Amino acid sequence: MKRIFDLFFTILGLIILLPFFALIAIWVMLDSPGGVFYRQERIGKDQKPFKLLKFRSMRTGADKQGLLTVGMKDSRITRSGYYLRKYKLDELPQLINVLLGDMSLVGPRPEVEKYVKLYSQEQLKVLSVCPGITDLASIKYRNENDVLASFEDAEAGYIQSVMPDKLKYNLIYINVWYPTLNGI
Repeated sequence: MKRIFDLFFTILGLIILLPFFALIAIWVMLDSPGGVFYRQERIGKDQKPFKLLKFRSMRTGADKQGLLTVGMKDSRITRSGYYLRKYKLDELPQLINVLLGDMSLVGPRPEVEKYVKLYSQEQLKVLSVCPGITDLASIKYRNENDVLASFEDAEAGYIQSVMPDKLKYNLIYINVWYPTLNGI
């Protein structure tokens, strides 16, 4: 039933947003050299990797300088990228991931393998359901870049504070919406 819901609203959303996608694509292309989309490998349901899609908001190759973005003043962010990130428009191509079945509209946000390797056995439960575009943790950490900027060491702050808190919210979601998985 959830998949039918996802497909219905994703297809409807893509139809409505298609002209908007075209405008954003042109904006990204005119703003900086490189492709329109950014593809990043994330870990999905049952620990299967997939390519998460976003509108490119950083300079090409910027992820080689680090996976975390710290604050909105990160020099790797393009001019258009600043606004795409501020209004979460860079996330819209993930509707394609939902259409492909890699993601759901609602569910734990997928993480990169580097951080998944740090999950405890309990935290690995988040990989037993389809990852989503949004979840409770995404709402709480809608300004995650600014939160990370407040740490002296952003990656340590993410690993020790932000990531465990986000996973706590994801586990609450799973326990409420997937009670049969509690025995995993």
